[in-house]
Amino acid sequence: MAWLVVVVAGLFEVAMAYSLKLSEGFSRPLPSAGFVTFALLSFGLLAYALKSLDVGTAYAVWTGIGAVGTAVLGMALLGEAASPVRIVSIALIVCGVVGLNLAGGGH
Repeated sequence: MAWLVVVVAGLFEVAMAYSLKLSEGFSRPLPSAGFVTFALLSFGLLAYALKSLDVGTAYAVWTGIGAVGTAVLGMALLGEAASPVRIVSIALIVCGVVGLNLAGGGH
């Protein structure tokens, strides 16, 4: 159950980053409020999950979901470059997160 919480927290991190982009430097109220809301949800859920998970692995998974999700969202919705190097780099992040889990760093 705690890992599901980490995944949801990671998805809220993606929403947080997207809202930050849309806020245009906190000059737009609705995306700025979205950023704060998603940040609180993301950090709150991560904190809850850390009650029963190892911090190193859980944090890496949370960060990895945020990094990969935000990069993919940027390419899909914001017209950011989808170069081969970028895609391979995203795949390496995924491999690192999977490797940490396979190494037995979680409960």
